[in-house]
Amino acid sequence: MKRREFIVSTAALLVAPRHLHAQTKPRRIGFLGVWADEPARDPIHAAWLSGLRDKGWIEGKNLLVEYRYVPDRLPALAAELVALIPDVLVAPGPQAAQALKSATSTIPIVFVAVADPVGLGLVPSLSRPSGNITGLATMVPDDFGAKRLEIVRELVPRATKIALLVNPNNPIHRLYLGEFLSRTAERLGVALLTVEAMTAEELDISFASAAALHVDAVMDLGDPLTFFQAPRIVALAAKYHLPTSYLFRRCADVGGLVVYGPDFADLYRRAAGYVDKILKGTRPADLPVEQPIKFELIINTKTAKALGLTVPPSLLVRANEVIE
Repeated sequence: MKRREFIVSTAALLVAPRHLHAQTKPRRIGFLGVWADEPARDPIHAAWLSGLRDKGWIEGKNLLVEYRYVPDRLPALAAELVALIPDVLVAPGPQAAQALKSATSTIPIVFVAVADPVGLGLVPSLSRPSGNITGLATMVPDDFGAKRLEIVRELVPRATKIALLVNPNNPIHRLYLGEFLSRTAERLGVALLTVEAMTAEELDISFASAAALHVDAVMDLGDPLTFFQAPRIVALAAKYHLPTSYLFRRCADVGGLVVYGPDFADLYRRAAGYVDKILKGTRPADLPVEQPIKFELIINTKTAKALGLTVPPSLLVRANEVIE
């Protein structure tokens, strides 16, 4: 009996260290960004890390994150991340999602901040994403783009020409122009023009063009470029005295007139939950694509006053936040 106990105890000692090592070995994530910022200055990235911590994943301890950021090298960087064979790939934005989807059909991918993943061809449907990719969309189809235009018109009731600030490299913007805005513009009696920017320097040209076209307002469709260049586009809007609507809260924080869009911090926090489920064995195909559940309407009345605009009370009462 004692001999049997000795054998069992010895076997346990030999097996336990390997088992413990398997349990404590860090998991690896590949994160393919389009633009980078200091994490301390990026509350959205902080929300993502907070969401991971809430699920027990600590970067640098039981989780290793490989970051890659270069907007004009996404396919090469996607291939580089795939070669590392991570447990999960994270794609913030449509360009990164497309690059990763093209690079692998086996490694799980979680996208976040993709307006229309079905229209973009990332998934066949929101409820049944299929394959190795799922995530969180940013737009409620039809209503979202319409509401943004309607808010601009409420702020600038005499507007007949509105310029859309687009990035030709953002595939979602083509969907916006083709489907989501034209019907609303026609109903409101508004002509939509486009100005384009792919780099920070081209933003200056875009706003100068909008002013030369004598538009009544500008609507930033939202792109990583305009997210990270928020101070620049807000300053340009002020320089050319153009009422401008933005997608990202960051723009309101630096003086933008009005922001209406999803709560991106909430989306990234929820994306961390998807990463957690996949790391614990859930297949991406079994995780339906989710849409925003929180939206933010933020109005800067000080900026409105500087532009000679009166914010209607009906808009103020709907605002989540009024900056004075």
